[in-house]
Order: sequence, then structure tokens, then C-alpha cells
Amino acid sequence: MRLVFAGTPAPAVPALRALLDSPRHEVVAALTRPAARAGRGRTVAASPVAALAAEAGVPVLTPDRPADPDFLAELAALAPDCCAVVAYGALLRPATLAVPRHGWVNLHFSLLPAWRGAAPVQHALLHGDEVTGASTFLIEQGLDTGPVYGVVTETVRPADTAGDLLARLAVSGAGLLAATMDGIADGTLEARPQRADGVSLAPKITVADARLDWAQPGRHLERQSRACTPAPGPWTMFRGERVKVGPLRLKVARDLAPGELLVERSAVSVGTGSLDVELTTVQPAGKRPLPAADWARGARPAAGERLG
Repeated sequence: MRLVFAGTPAPAVPALRALLDSPRHEVVAALTRPAARAGRGRTVAASPVAALAAEAGVPVLTPDRPADPDFLAELAALAPDCCAVVAYGALLRPATLAVPRHGWVNLHFSLLPAWRGAAPVQHALLHGDEVTGASTFLIEQGLDTGPVYGVVTETVRPADTAGDLLARLAVSGAGLLAATMDGIADGTLEARPQRADGVSLAPKITVADARLDWAQPGRHLERQSRACTPAPGPWTMFRGERVKVGPLRLKVARDLAPGELLVERSAVSVGTGSLDVELTTVQPAGKRPLPAADWARGARPAAGERLG
């Protein structure tokens, strides 16, 4: 089939690579968000999908809005049989969805209808899911409500961060998306409506959502810290300034008040509303992350001093 691939961030790259490598399909263009400023230097950089497409000699399309008439004309001229989508990052209107004869097929990183929305991996970790996965589905106007072509499952490991889990799902999901394109081309794969039960929503995790409230139970904070790593990054306050922290480790004792610090030779513990947790890394504003013990040697928290 003639395919247009729509995606923007790094987790979309394995799927594009899988389709580029497929002998059965031709990727005639890559649709991605316009170049944006990123990093400490705020330099303008093309998206990871744009970089791979350019390397492969595939035309890159970067409309401000995929409903713009000029883009719709360009898309129609490409005559795609299907458009494959992975984390593109823009709303697709009916006029855009109507162009390819097999529609737009999205790879979503959850087992639909669970965790519809922008942050399915983060919410799976935040809520303690033991198994998650990825789904391919036909895009319609509802939020991730379209009929499903296929799924793959993935066990959530105890120390997984959102970055860890998403990296594995990006790879397994790439194989699922390629297989879905094969099945659509063959006419052997039929999309089936999602179940009416088990629906849950996964809105974007904001910087405010990543703030750690030390009065919360330790298990919740440990999950929250992993769900917010690497982005937007779990954080707290110390001496009136914001500091980022790495994933927390849950301890088996409750010895400290919420937010209270205990500095030992090679470990730094923090009290919560239940079990204490151990800091792994600490990153003061404008500085690089440090192992928690190294940070404590420099900051020298006083006895009873607290985070938050």
C-alpha cells in the first residue's frame, strides 16, 4: 500500500522505520509537527520523525494544521491508501480523515478502551497496572474510540519509568502497526468495536501534576515519580527553590514525618503519609542531576529539615 506516516516524537521512530523496511508498503510522505525550539539552548530542531524521514529520502510535510486546504490538496495528490499515525500531536478533522481509502490507523500505547488520551503509559504506571500494551485502531472523531485492529501486551516491571515502558512499547507496537498494515492490504483484518466497559481516560500529565505531596502514601509517590520520569519530571521544594528528583524507592519502614529528610552515609530517605521513600537523584534548578547522597553532602540538610 501507499502510506503516509504521521508522527512526531522519538517513540514514533521505530514504527516509521518498520514501515520503511517493509517490502509490502511504500511510505510516500511523513507528516510531522513543525520544527520547534528545544533543549537548554532553545535551538530550533526538526522532530525525530522528520529526521528519519529526511535520512530515508521521504518527503516531510509540516502543516500548521492538517485541515488547511493547501495540505489537504497535497495529501490528496499523494493518493495514500492508508495513513499510519503514532503520536502525531494534532487533531485530525473529518475532511482530513476522509482522504485515504483505508482511513487513518493509529498506534496507541494502551489496551483500549483503557487509558484513552495523551498519556496512557504514565497513567498505567500511576495507577499500578501490572499489564499494559499497545493497540492499533481506526481513527474516528471521538477520543481514541475507534474500532480496534489488533493489540500487543507488555508486562509492567516493578522499576519501570514511563520512559522505560514507552521504549519497549514503541518497539513492540511498531511490529503491531506493520502487521496491521499487512492485514489491511490483504483484506484479512477487520477492525472490531471497543468494549463498552473498562473505559478510562489518560489526560496529559502537567508540571503541576508532577509535584510530590509528601503527605500522600509512599506507594502513590513511588508510582507518581516513575510515571513522571523522564517528563515532566517529579519535583518538590527545598529551601524555597524547586528541585527535580529521580524515581523514588519505597522502603519498608515508617520512621519520618511527611517530607522529613534523613541523611545517611549512602542514602537519603524522605517521610510520606505512610512508608518512607528513598531518593535516587536530585537536580537543583539549573544544575545537573546528582546521586541523592552526593546532593546531601553539598546541601547539608539540618536535622528535621523537610522537602515540600
